[in-house]
Amino acid sequence: MAPRPFTLHVPDADIADLKTRLGLTRFPDAAPGEDWAFGTSVPYAKELTEYWRTQFDWRAQEAALNAFPQFKTALHDIDLHYLHVPGKGPNPTPLLLLHGWPGSVFEFLDIIPRLTDPARFGGDPADAFTVIAPSLPGYGLSFQPGQKRFTLQDIAACVHDLMTQMLGYTKYAAQGGDWGAGITSLLGQTQPDSLYGIHINLLFVPRDRPVGDPTEEEKRYGEELAYWLREETGYQAIQGTKPQTLAFGLTDSPAGLAAWIAEKFRTWSDCDGVAENAISRDRMLGNIALYWFTGAIGSSFWPYYGRLHTSWPIHPGAPITVPAGYAAFPKEILRTPRSIAEKTYTNIQRWAVMPKGGHFAAMEQPAGLAEEIQTFFRPLR
Repeated sequence: MAPRPFTLHVPDADIADLKTRLGLTRFPDAAPGEDWAFGTSVPYAKELTEYWRTQFDWRAQEAALNAFPQFKTALHDIDLHYLHVPGKGPNPTPLLLLHGWPGSVFEFLDIIPRLTDPARFGGDPADAFTVIAPSLPGYGLSFQPGQKRFTLQDIAACVHDLMTQMLGYTKYAAQGGDWGAGITSLLGQTQPDSLYGIHINLLFVPRDRPVGDPTEEEKRYGEELAYWLREETGYQAIQGTKPQTLAFGLTDSPAGLAAWIAEKFRTWSDCDGVAENAISRDRMLGNIALYWFTGAIGSSFWPYYGRLHTSWPIHPGAPITVPAGYAAFPKEILRTPRSIAEKTYTNIQRWAVMPKGGHFAAMEQPAGLAEEIQTFFRPLR
């Protein structure tokens, strides 16, 4: 089926229903101790919920998304949503731009213009990309109740077919963070002939502590990894083992959904303890609201279920040989040393240490990330 133009419009009744539910929220008490020590701060959750109910303008965020050309197409037994934004330059390269969890295409609203029209920001028109940014299958506007669930491997196959079979690109570039980095890495592993190269801002390497005689950098990584696995992976355990159970609460309570997601924006961004230092509150709530209005939070857990019930998808036994670029942001959830990364990504052609930013790089540092993507792909076009 040919792609169909799409414009997002949430019914007024759904917005009114959301505000009613927010006004009826029952908040838990705050456990004794330091704020945020045990999860989302209760005072912050109350403030965010009230802002969402009384001040947040969904129509403004909706209009920001609708400023870009959007489409839906039947692919892999679902209705896949994607942005397809033409580049402004002499020969724009197609770029598959992939988000993760708990993100959405709202992550890319500020970076897309920098990638498609670099001259507007003082850059070279020859660096322009035509950006294709899908809502991952099972996420946001690529979700309908009752549809099949997608593992990471399933998503990679679907977006590759979007680029090659549906849009007709014989070769393309790919970039992603979070699950988007995993999908990009899988494409580099399974579809190398279709790619100019891959660029990521999270490395998908086995989560094993260094053995033998590790370097100081590898020791630091081992300590960070041990802390991450002990203190920061509870969400993976529940989303990867009992996703349906968690979906009840987060599909029914918008305040619960906001608390679940906002904690990740705070913990994973370069924000000095205040998420809004890195990401505007309106953009963060636009992202959360998209999960709410589409009812897609439960299906968005499925890559975690697939991850915990299959082997690690990217491993040195099947290394990635396509040209690879990596932007190392200082507050990324894990900062893998190059000595370890090169065992999986055997053709790293650019390793950029970024001055500021965290896990949500496209939202936190759109100018810096866009420049890195352009620099990496420039000799590969």
